[in-house]
Amino acid sequence: MLFAGWFHYHKAAPKLAWFQDVESMLNHHLAGLLGLGSLSWAGHQIHVSLPINKFLDAGVDPKEIPLPHEFILNRDLLAQLYPSFNEGATPFFTLNWSKYADFLTFRGGLDPITGGLWLSDTAHHHLAIAILFLIAGHMYKTNWGIGHSLKDILEAHKGPFTGQGHKGLYEIFTTSWHAQLSLNLAMLGSLTIIVAHHMYSMPPYPYLATDYGTQLSLFTHHMWIGGFLIVGAAAHAAIFIVRDYDPTTRYNDLLDRVLRHRDAIISHLNWVCIFLGFHSFGLYIHNDTMSALGRPQDMFSDTAIQLQPIFAQWVQNTHALAPSLTAPGATTSTSLTWGGSELVAVGGKVAMLPIPLGTADFLVHHIHAFTIHVTVLILLKGVLFARSSRLIPDKANLGFRFPCDGPGRGGTCQVSAWDHVFLGLFWMYNAISVVIFHFSWKMQSDVWGTISDQGIVTHITGGNFAQSSITINGWLRDFLWAQASQVIQSYGSSLSAYGLFFLGAHFVWAFSLMFLFSGRGYWQELIESIVWAHNKLKVAPATQPRALSIIQGRAVGVTHYLLGGIATTWAFFLARIIANIFASHFGQLAIIFLWTSGNLFHVAWQGNFESWIQDPLHIRPIAHAIWDPHFGQPAVEAFTRGGATGPVNIAYSGLYQWWYTIGLRSNEDLYIGALFLLLLSAISLVAGWLHLQPKWKPSLSWFKNAESRLNHHLSGLFGVSSLAWTGHLVHVAIPGSRGEYVRWSNFLDIPPHPQGLGPLLTGQWNLYAQNPDSSSHLFSTSQGAGTAILTLLGGFHPQTQSLWLTDIAHHHLAIAFIFLIAGHMYRTNFGIGHSIKDL
Repeated sequence: MLFAGWFHYHKAAPKLAWFQDVESMLNHHLAGLLGLGSLSWAGHQIHVSLPINKFLDAGVDPKEIPLPHEFILNRDLLAQLYPSFNEGATPFFTLNWSKYADFLTFRGGLDPITGGLWLSDTAHHHLAIAILFLIAGHMYKTNWGIGHSLKDILEAHKGPFTGQGHKGLYEIFTTSWHAQLSLNLAMLGSLTIIVAHHMYSMPPYPYLATDYGTQLSLFTHHMWIGGFLIVGAAAHAAIFIVRDYDPTTRYNDLLDRVLRHRDAIISHLNWVCIFLGFHSFGLYIHNDTMSALGRPQDMFSDTAIQLQPIFAQWVQNTHALAPSLTAPGATTSTSLTWGGSELVAVGGKVAMLPIPLGTADFLVHHIHAFTIHVTVLILLKGVLFARSSRLIPDKANLGFRFPCDGPGRGGTCQVSAWDHVFLGLFWMYNAISVVIFHFSWKMQSDVWGTISDQGIVTHITGGNFAQSSITINGWLRDFLWAQASQVIQSYGSSLSAYGLFFLGAHFVWAFSLMFLFSGRGYWQELIESIVWAHNKLKVAPATQPRALSIIQGRAVGVTHYLLGGIATTWAFFLARIIANIFASHFGQLAIIFLWTSGNLFHVAWQGNFESWIQDPLHIRPIAHAIWDPHFGQPAVEAFTRGGATGPVNIAYSGLYQWWYTIGLRSNEDLYIGALFLLLLSAISLVAGWLHLQPKWKPSLSWFKNAESRLNHHLSGLFGVSSLAWTGHLVHVAIPGSRGEYVRWSNFLDIPPHPQGLGPLLTGQWNLYAQNPDSSSHLFSTSQGAGTAILTLLGGFHPQTQSLWLTDIAHHHLAIAFIFLIAGHMYRTNFGIGHSIKDL
């Protein structure tokens, strides 16, 4: 390839006429590239792939399977697996092709062992299309004067209402690279989207169907690529119209007639978009409203007012019945998604099953129709009005892209062909996002899942698509929010990279908004600030940089918007579909400890905790200062009030009150608490990391051991932690409420009760409830204080209007005992206790 490229660049460079010889190019591409390519691939599949996969399906050790070249060189090896190989090419030349049916099949459906298409079906397919392409590669006229001429074909296409018809299009496509590229991009983009839909409904490779992460990624990838290619087609069509189209030589052909009808075309398409937008979105708004009003019987759903996609269901049914009606040679329909009762599962995972369509699908497909039509509207308008419009008749002179025209001609902004591509990209993103979200949820709800020994299918989201996706709130709650739980809790787990990508991609996306909203003035100001700083340091170059132009700003904005959005979706999808929950629990604990540590630190650093505890009734608690530079000096001054030296932000979180109640009295206490929580955060992170290592990684059976998990959570998490919290309340918080300042240094010197452990050991527990605080007890002082530590007074303390602290301590001690007992109720290794399954 490299040599051929060098040869045709330096020794035998083709002339322009060579590229314009479309008949020769078609013949070579059809017969050579597609025909011989498919034929050679069919040969590889027949001689190498089929025998090797037959051995693998039978469970033969890969080390025992003959090498690929042995099958190619030794026909007897193949004949042992496929007897028709004994007859060689005789059936081919005698037209007795049915002899080859042992390796060239027409079964349909999926191989139950691999969950992929039958390899003998795909070999047959490639052989068949190879023959079609080889025939097609001899259809066009070259040196011998026989065959079709594309120019003649196009010019013969004339209808009663189309004037000169396709006359002139041949010259356009052979002289304008942009016209040629536009056509090719549109076809390739459409083909890529078709591939996306076939990759999951007819999975071509072994075990692809049960690898849900790969399935989702392949669909998403091909949809994005298809979307970008189609927008690229519109961009190059517009460049062709601006730079290569010559209206003086085009009259009354199809392109000229389309351009003269452009107002009618765009206005009709505009009204179609308005109709689709109001009606498709309106159905969702109706459902949200009825749901909010508690009127499910008035919603559009499968269980109330039905909007069944009857035409789509008819198409499904027609294909499902094809083996018995229109394709008697096939044993199964082309795809299991069409319908029927067949289900293919591999290793307990669903590979494919019939996909039901209902009201929810009808609604979301009309959203697809809306977003696609709006994308087409914007892109088509950009092409048809690329050379001129009533407002700017000289667009052709201004070019493919030009900035705002200023107030002289009505402040015309975003009217160039490039600006239509810019806006079309956003709607393409909108359209493809809805498609991949729909695919992700629909497959998790109705297809992907596990199958039990009894044949019961359990889907990932339990079939919630039909009832949840009929409202906007359902999409937000049960798809975006519910399924984001893995990625936003991935820190400290094997999925943490996706969590970081999720955050980073959000930042890239948000970064785009600065370009898209602020325009260029902000950036000009930023650049000039940087220039000033360089001048100050005497390191400035002679050339002075300037901010981006409006067009550059939009290009940078849309690039960050799309890349940020796509990467966010990617992280969201994959973290969801390959979630590893266990280690993420430790990651969540680490984040919680880190966050609460930050609360303590910021208040100690910038709050007024020590002032507030002197007079909690009259002094307002301050959160950390507003130090974000984006607020600017006026905002800083507005928040600096009442003699404060910096901006003040009043805290309404209740944290001050909680810390005061549990015995914290100084900034030093807050700092020590922050350090303690940092330590717990570090321990949690290490625990999460440890359980991701191969030696300590929990197995699937560990997650399924519900009894052990219940015992540990009940006694460990709830029981021991409640007991520990009781200890803190009794030893620190209650003495603190009575004016005693208990810290690590004097922890053992100040007993929480005058009689110490005596009542506990002698069974006289009621002594701990005697002599409670009086109703006149002043919190944080010894005035009116009692000695009780575990009470059952009920109601509120008259002075603080909050629960009695001794009641709270009693409560935590009681539930600690209950949870500790409950944590020994379920059967584990010792054979005693309850079994959840039996219950």
